Amino acid sequence: MLRRRQPDPTASREPTDDAAIDWRLCGQIAQTHGRTFAFASRVLPYDRRRAVHATYAFCRIADDIADRSSDPVLAARALDDWERQLDEPVHPVAVAFAATRRQYGVSTNAARDLLTGVRMDLAPRRYATWDDLRRYCYHVAGTVGLMVAPILGCRDDGALPRAVDLGIAMQLTNILRDVAEDAGRGRLYLPLDDLAAFGCDPEAIVRGQPNGEFAALLAFEIARARRLYAAAQRGIPALSPAGQLTALAASRLYAAILNAIEAMDYDVFGGRAYLPLSRKLGAMPGVTAAFVRLSWASSPRGNEP
Repeated sequence: MLRRRQPDPTASREPTDDAAIDWRLCGQIAQTHGRTFAFASRVLPYDRRRAVHATYAFCRIADDIADRSSDPVLAARALDDWERQLDEPVHPVAVAFAATRRQYGVSTNAARDLLTGVRMDLAPRRYATWDDLRRYCYHVAGTVGLMVAPILGCRDDGALPRAVDLGIAMQLTNILRDVAEDAGRGRLYLPLDDLAAFGCDPEAIVRGQPNGEFAALLAFEIARARRLYAAAQRGIPALSPAGQLTALAASRLYAAILNAIEAMDYDVFGGRAYLPLSRKLGAMPGVTAAFVRLSWASSPRGNEP
């Protein structure tokens, strides 16, 4: 039996005038910066879709604070100010996110964990092992899975680790897609022990001249991401029907970026892997078919011998 999720006692309980919330701004941020994320949310009812947009917008503003500042000290102060918006929301996005947390029981602690992860990007750092990188991915993306799960109608706390898996899979996909862009900023997220195993020099990658078995390294990391997507799918039946479609769409569309990297022969320095709208639309029949199979398998009739 599914265990009903209880409201998060740390969620904001300040009264919020819905008319004063700029939901449109949240939607604009999601549409501009998280196109795949926004596309996948289109099947949600209006209230839940705008809640997903508010959650994304809150996280995106935090990310932009870290990425757009050339002064880590000033960025750290700005992130502290943004975190205070969790307790005393004034910014339109923070007010919308507070309303979202109150309505759906979204974890404020997960939002604070996300800000911890964003702060990890204020100074260049390397990740020695996959466990180290996974911890970072949890903070910057697994937490998003935790925040979005109740909005998607999650009815079972036991499924939350699978929401974390999906966030981590998507973040690892971002890392693989953005190796060149990150290198241009002097950043490298791939685990150092994996680089060593494939004979790749970290500094050569940062210079944009990867050596060793770089393609094999990317293939290894792609396989890891796909295992995370597969693990995440086990939690999808705990969501509402619209939430299941949204999660399936997000996972399938993001996983397709891995296919695009393979189609480029792993030449992530030669171009950026992405999915045009036509390919996103083309993927939707497969998402719908997966949803039907999942629904059938989880129904009493589908479990009959």
